[in-house]
Amino acid sequence: MTTHRGDLNRRAALGLLGQAALLAGAAGSASAASSPMHEQPRSADLEKLKTHLAAAPRRRSFSSVPFMVVHRDQWDHEAADLVLAYRNRSLQVWEATEIGAPWLNLMREAVNGQVFSHGNPGFLAVAAVHGTAHLSLFDQPAWDKHGLAALSGGAASRNTYAATKAGTSASDDLQKLAGYYGPENNNIATLQERGMVFVACHDSIHAIARNVCHLNRGNAGSPDEVAADLTNHLISGAVLVPSVVAFLIELQRAGFTYAKGA
Repeated sequence: MTTHRGDLNRRAALGLLGQAALLAGAAGSASAASSPMHEQPRSADLEKLKTHLAAAPRRRSFSSVPFMVVHRDQWDHEAADLVLAYRNRSLQVWEATEIGAPWLNLMREAVNGQVFSHGNPGFLAVAAVHGTAHLSLFDQPAWDKHGLAALSGGAASRNTYAATKAGTSASDDLQKLAGYYGPENNNIATLQERGMVFVACHDSIHAIARNVCHLNRGNAGSPDEVAADLTNHLISGAVLVPSVVAFLIELQRAGFTYAKGA
C-alpha cells in the first residue's frame, strides 16, 4: 500500500488539531476549577417552600399561654405542615440545646457541603432549638425587657446570634472566610435566607418564662403571661411548635436525618 505525502500531512494536521482541542479543554477545566463560584444555586422546590412559609400564619398576639398547648390554633401548624411535606433527596434536622455551642457553624457547614460540594440546592435543614439555645430565637427587645442575658450562662450579653454580619452578600467569594458563606458569618438570618427553617419550642418558652419569673421574684408577671410575651417576640420566620422534642419525631418520620448540634 502506497502512502502519499498529502495523506501524511492531513493526518499530522488532524493530530495537531486533536491535541489542541485536548489542551484547550484541560485549560478550560483548570480555569473553572480555580475561578471562585458565586451565589448559592437556586432550587425551584426550595424557593417555593420559602415563599409558602413566608405567607403561612405566625401566631404572635397572645396575652397568656398555658403550660401545655394542645390546640392547633396555639402554634404555627400551617408552617410546620409545610416543612413536614417537603421532599428532597437529603433532609436534615439539627437539635440545638446549648447557646454557647457551635451549632450555627455546623449548620452552615452542612448547607455549604450539600449545596456546593454535593450539588443539592434543594437541601433542607431544620434547626430544632430548645434549652438555652432557644434564647437566640427571641428578638433584642425581649432580651432587654426580660433580662435574658442572665439565663445564657455568661455566653452572651445580647442576642448576637440572629442578625446577618454587616457587609456580607450572597455574591461573596465562596472561599472568603469573612464572607457570606464563611465561618465569620454564622447566624440565623443568613441561614434562613439560604432556606433553613428554625423551629421554636413552646415548652422551652414556658420554661424560660418560669426562670424569668423566678429571677424577677414575680415582678415580670405570671409564667403564662411572660411566656405569651416571649412568644410574641420570636424572631421573624421562626416556626412555633408545641414541643421541639416531640416535633423531632415527626421530622424523622418525614425523612429528616437527625444531627446533634450540642
